[in-house]
Amino acid sequence: MSIVSSEQNQQKALKIIPLGGLGEVGLNMMVFEYADTIFIVDAGIMFPEDYMLGIDIVVPNIEYIVQKKSKVAGIILTHAHEDHIGALPYLLKKINAPVFGTPFTLALVRQKLNDHGLAPSTDLFEISPGETVKTGPFELEFIRVSHSTVNGIGLAIKTPVGLIIHTGDFRISRTESSDTPTDVSTFAAYGEQGVLALLSDSTNAEKEGYTVSDRTIGKTLEKISTKSSGRIIVSLFSSNVARIQQMIDIAEAGNRKIVFNGKSIEFTVKTAIGLGYIKVPKGMEIDITEINEHYDNKVIMITTGSQGEPMSALARMASGSHRHINIKEGDTVILSSKFIPGNEKAIANIINHLFRKGADVIYEKISDIHVSGHAFREELKMMIDLTKPDFFIPIHGEFRHLVHHARLAEQAGILKENIFLAENGQVIEFDKDSGRINGSVETGRVLIDGKGIGDVGKSVLKERRILSKDGLVAVTLAFNEETGVIVYGPEIMSRGFVFPTETGHLLEDAKCVILEIVDEINIDVPDRVDIIRSQVETALRQYFKYSINRKPVILPFIMEI
Repeated sequence: MSIVSSEQNQQKALKIIPLGGLGEVGLNMMVFEYADTIFIVDAGIMFPEDYMLGIDIVVPNIEYIVQKKSKVAGIILTHAHEDHIGALPYLLKKINAPVFGTPFTLALVRQKLNDHGLAPSTDLFEISPGETVKTGPFELEFIRVSHSTVNGIGLAIKTPVGLIIHTGDFRISRTESSDTPTDVSTFAAYGEQGVLALLSDSTNAEKEGYTVSDRTIGKTLEKISTKSSGRIIVSLFSSNVARIQQMIDIAEAGNRKIVFNGKSIEFTVKTAIGLGYIKVPKGMEIDITEINEHYDNKVIMITTGSQGEPMSALARMASGSHRHINIKEGDTVILSSKFIPGNEKAIANIINHLFRKGADVIYEKISDIHVSGHAFREELKMMIDLTKPDFFIPIHGEFRHLVHHARLAEQAGILKENIFLAENGQVIEFDKDSGRINGSVETGRVLIDGKGIGDVGKSVLKERRILSKDGLVAVTLAFNEETGVIVYGPEIMSRGFVFPTETGHLLEDAKCVILEIVDEINIDVPDRVDIIRSQVETALRQYFKYSINRKPVILPFIMEI
């Protein structure tokens, strides 16, 4: 397939611009630009960090793309994880461009676009490994890669200045058991042709050796299932189709029924069955309302909540608020996923609640029940050896991951000056003779708070942190407009601050502070109310800091009536 472009080949340099995903886990988005043609690889989100109070998700700053939206010829999605597709609706609200992805990836994308009302206006094109897309001066071939979800692809990008390889998220295991292993032969074939630059996944650049195979994880899960005398509840990422199928196979071998619980799990299973990636034997699946009709040792449930999400099915089971499932002694709960940094505390709380209810909980710290979808060091080195690039750019990972990957590339024989340790926003330029980092563009993080996009900035987050830590004190005071005499108050109300009974006369003394300020400012002073309002705010802040070492937000409501 091809896309018509007005590209004139006047520009001699290829620009590669990461707008997210370098120096962080998530927000993956990369721009490839030559003359009048731009295409984008991935559009991912990041889940909020601890200090981002009240924020739902984080998306990349796409201002650079918006400014050049007439040049955007397409968006390529490498796979179906949220850190690669989650920001797509927010991107498509700003630009109109066709979207390319494999069938499973686009199935999940369609649901997102429907939720945002964008499905009718978006052109989606299904692609498969081995196919090519031509857009202006670019020709892209899609290469099958193995990852922790199905239908993952890497890219071979033919440009006027040379061939670029983008691995996507990948792994290469010596004992790869997947039906769709990484296509090392195609990567190697391009290596023989000559690769200008390799952009490679850095997430596990710190980890020695090879990733554990899916077969090994399957054997562990099978042993756990065999030993369990009660219900088995498996919580995992909904996109992990291979793990879902493993649990279905284990249920079949143990003559157990299978229950799918949780909106995202149910949607994934339905979609994957339709595409042929999941097969459930006839009569095996039961509805959650039927679970008590079967012996405990004849049931396996697959559910959501492996990251401690507060409203997930597993969280509701742990808290005792699930409509259909009460955790009890004899249950075995398996968290078959990696603990994402920042989620550890929430996950630990759920684990503790499950143990209190009598369940046996198995998670990655005590058993091999999860395999990473990202290549370890030996696999990363293998990718470098296969493609033999002139230049190397580590992508997808925190900065330390990029550094370790860069060092590995140097050990593999790539010249140090040809390794670009880039960060978000930096412009990487290539021509036929050389490559360089040349300047930067606007980038950053945009915070999504409910329906607000970018409305919450650093100052609002700072206020939220203060409110969460020190609370709020509101002062109400009213004066007679003609006489200047107090007719109401001062009334002090606090939230998230202190209980008056626990602090003696703290709030009563605060009223005295306010009255002293009022007494010191004559009635005939111009702008008397504004002056009192300002001084009350300052004085109370100092008073609470001195009295109890707290700095609540002070809201003085002072008026004339």
